[in-house]
Amino acid sequence: MSTIATPRVMLARPTTSHTRAPRRAVIRAAGGKDKTEAITGVVFQPFEEVAPVLKDTSKSGALNDPRPEHSFARYSTWTETVEAAVNEQINVEYNISYVYHAISTYFDRDNVSLHGIAEYFRNESEEEKSHAQYLIDLQNTRGGRVKFNALVPPEANYDHPEKGDALYAFELALALEKLNYSKLLGLWEVADKNFRTRRPPSSFEDMLHEQVKDIKQVSDYVAQLRRIGKGHAVWHWDRALAEGKVDHRAVESPKA
Repeated sequence: MSTIATPRVMLARPTTSHTRAPRRAVIRAAGGKDKTEAITGVVFQPFEEVAPVLKDTSKSGALNDPRPEHSFARYSTWTETVEAAVNEQINVEYNISYVYHAISTYFDRDNVSLHGIAEYFRNESEEEKSHAQYLIDLQNTRGGRVKFNALVPPEANYDHPEKGDALYAFELALALEKLNYSKLLGLWEVADKNFRTRRPPSSFEDMLHEQVKDIKQVSDYVAQLRRIGKGHAVWHWDRALAEGKVDHRAVESPKA
């Protein structure tokens, strides 16, 4: 009996080109740029662009080096002029705080004993000191160098022969608040000029507006004390101040 051969089905061997992983095609535009670069027109090469900054940073940071350029955080807008203006304002805030502390101490004496006024000026002294601390922190944040200057010794006695102590103290405070406003305005103008096309820190404007509110508050107190004179009414006004019942009014800062 003869055997019939089963026909064999031969599968075509895949060519070599099908077995290799396809190479990624890179489409380049004229001038050697790839397709993405040609479409967007944006070329960002961070390592090349950061090279000059990295070079400057490697030379900076020497301990106890007073030169402003030896700072990691400093940028070109924080000039030596801005740095000096901030240091001057730090000294202004500390001096006013020093005076307010002295006034508070006077009204806390056993033979004066107007504790509402004493507490008011104690709080104001702390507020002015906090302003100085804020500017110190800002100076360090921007890579500036803080420089402390001498403080002027304040008066010890605030009993004016004609006005009395309460009115004299608040008139003095009003003069200091106005002086502080002019100094802050000068600081803002220096920053505005040195920042060129950029806006100076918004905190300078906030401090200016807060200063305007403080001037209005002290102005209200001066007006009230002029009405009541030097007598027994000052004691009642002091009690009202201690209890938060002395009225004053100032407009709030505008909302952005």
